[in-house]
Amino acid sequence: MNIKIFVMTHKLFEGPKDAMYVPLQVGHALRGTLDESYLRDDEGEDNISEQNPFFSELTGMYWIWKQCRDTDYVGVCHYRRFPVIKDGGAERLMTEKDCERILKEYDLITTEKLTLHSNYYEGFAVDHNLRDLQVTAQVVEEKYPEYKECFERLVHGNQVYFGNICVMPKKLYDKYCEWLFSILFEVQRRIDVTGYDGYRKRVFGFLSEFLQMVWIRVNGLRPYECRIAIIGEKFETGEVKRTLAGFFAKRDVQGAKAYFLECFEKRPDILMEASDITGELRICMQIISTCEFEKSALGNCILDKENDMRKLIKLFRELNGAVLACSRGEETEADRQILKNGLITESAIEVAKQVMGV
Repeated sequence: MNIKIFVMTHKLFEGPKDAMYVPLQVGHALRGTLDESYLRDDEGEDNISEQNPFFSELTGMYWIWKQCRDTDYVGVCHYRRFPVIKDGGAERLMTEKDCERILKEYDLITTEKLTLHSNYYEGFAVDHNLRDLQVTAQVVEEKYPEYKECFERLVHGNQVYFGNICVMPKKLYDKYCEWLFSILFEVQRRIDVTGYDGYRKRVFGFLSEFLQMVWIRVNGLRPYECRIAIIGEKFETGEVKRTLAGFFAKRDVQGAKAYFLECFEKRPDILMEASDITGELRICMQIISTCEFEKSALGNCILDKENDMRKLIKLFRELNGAVLACSRGEETEADRQILKNGLITESAIEVAKQVMGV
């Protein structure tokens, strides 16, 4: 098999050494060249590179569909998200031999399904403009009525593939893209994204994640669902943490809270595992909540005694671990000492219990 997995990127990154993984810069028409060695999604006349703010990695997927002619199998992953496979007790990057073996038995490779807290329809309504999904349903019914029943059933389910990550024969990929983009371009003609923020502008990228599952089900394809390793932290996430650290240093709880809520409004995915891979932003939110409860009960808060974010995160991780251990009757002397730490108040313990669900 001749296999290429294109790594969609809008940032410089250190890619795998495996030659199967080929960097493809998306949105090149808008941003300019990151690295001369990267392929670019505006090469060739037929491209949608300028649509990247609305289509995300799909501008790269479109380029592969229209411009890639020298490989039998193609795939898509991201500069921070790579397919991995279990090897003994550990996980490692998926190789060309792994793909060859898997694709002899399965029709395509995709991600493990995400299980959502609510059904897809309700979740979309929270983070996006629900009309965009409703219009998509109308377009699917009009253009591909045989997909309607599956669309309606899955949209009220609670699972979805994510990231448009996949590997499949190029001929199958071309059929998928022809179907997918015929839907999305029609949806684009019918909706108005004027005024959308940077997150919600990427509506077609989000819609396509759900449509991939519909397409797989209706066509009776056998997907191999693999784990995806998230490598490194998003620059935007680091920037948020650095800014919060500044607010903590100034003991400005309200400033920290207002700043985070503003970020969350623009990027509702900021606390998801793929963005907050260390869990430190969630700890920061716990610190802010604790400070508010402490100020209400005591008139002061932990920032009056300790305002270094690194030390605070370490302390709150230990606090959460101790609270969880105590709830299970498994606490150690070290756990008991953490709960007696002079920096830990009853308010902090109560917030930790809510965070840990105990």
